Amino acid sequence: MNDSPGWATPGSPASPSDGERPGAPDGQSGDGTAPPAAGGQKWSAEQPPPGDWSSPGLPPTPPQQQPRPPQPGAGQYGHGYARSGGPGQWGGQWGKPPAAKPGVIPLRPLGVGEILDGAVAAIRTHWRSVLSLTGVVAVCVQVGNVLLQKNLLSRVNLESFEPGAQPSMDEINDLFAGALLLGGGALFLQLLGGLLVTSMLTMIFSRAVLGRPSTVSAAWREARPQLLKLFGLTVLTGLGALLIGVVLVLPGILMRSAGLILLGVPAALVLITWLWIRFSLASPALMLERARILTAFTRSARLVKGSWWRIFGITLLTGLITSFLAGMIGGVFNAIAFALFGGGVSGMLGTTAPPDSWGYLVTAAIGGIIGLVITMPMQSGVTVLLYVDQRIRREALDLELARAAGLEDYGTEAAAPPTGS
Repeated sequence: MNDSPGWATPGSPASPSDGERPGAPDGQSGDGTAPPAAGGQKWSAEQPPPGDWSSPGLPPTPPQQQPRPPQPGAGQYGHGYARSGGPGQWGGQWGKPPAAKPGVIPLRPLGVGEILDGAVAAIRTHWRSVLSLTGVVAVCVQVGNVLLQKNLLSRVNLESFEPGAQPSMDEINDLFAGALLLGGGALFLQLLGGLLVTSMLTMIFSRAVLGRPSTVSAAWREARPQLLKLFGLTVLTGLGALLIGVVLVLPGILMRSAGLILLGVPAALVLITWLWIRFSLASPALMLERARILTAFTRSARLVKGSWWRIFGITLLTGLITSFLAGMIGGVFNAIAFALFGGGVSGMLGTTAPPDSWGYLVTAAIGGIIGLVITMPMQSGVTVLLYVDQRIRREALDLELARAAGLEDYGTEAAAPPTGS
């Protein structure tokens, strides 16, 4: 029996087959007339639809076209959406088909909210694996940052950089050398931690799509063979961005031309952003397809083609959300650190550089750990779900995912819209 409004399945019990309509009194048909008495003759089970008859002597009116009932299996997703009830509306006779949802996302093309909600749902469902993994990595990264900051601040005389002071050239050189060491070391630690988290979280989120449980040990076993390739992919991405910056900005610096610098910096940012989004799906492609590095770049470019702005918008929105949350948490812990170890509000407003006490550095690092625990899984989850979404849209990955999830009959019959509509 078809549950779609406005349709009835042919041959259902609702069709009169014995000349009496359901609910009519004994000895009468449904319209109040007596049943035929000639030899117990009964009405035919197939009566012409109303309006097909005309008065004698007049040409018969053309029969009204009756809508065809939906084909078996119509409304199932797998080969395309069913028709809607009207322009801009879902529902009616051919509504939006319900998609199977074995895991954190429905097996169909996803909207922005569904991608963000799926990432959060995966984190919430597999919170033990996600938090234990990102927590350990975040602690290691922040411990390295604290040691680097302590080494930098112990080498620099901060009093020489207070308002009104005149630092010497050696002090300025020490400050820049320490800042370069701190920035490079922090970037290296972040790179290593991000590689480990990205590789293992990709496996965890891929299992969450299928509704399967996951553990850190299982994710490590699946991710370990691809770690070296992922490291190479990340290094190539960073070197490419650096090369673009050097080619477009360095000439202006060498020629001491402000015009060339102002022209080169925006051009470099635009080109780096375009390539960053174009190759943003290379990491999940490399991990989940066991691809080579160059193949992963090619796969990402093919999947992103035609959807660059959509992926850019979702990636930007995710970055804004995670940066806002991390900034709020980090700001709260920095304020606490200044209040406890930096001279309070007066110290916060009057100091040009953060204090170098262990108490301040550790308190601020706690905020950094919490921020990384939130941002790393969210960004990795959105990237993986964007990869899955693009493959569903372009390659019908939902059929393969359904079979992997144990839905054997999923998408075996396509939705067939009525002929002539």
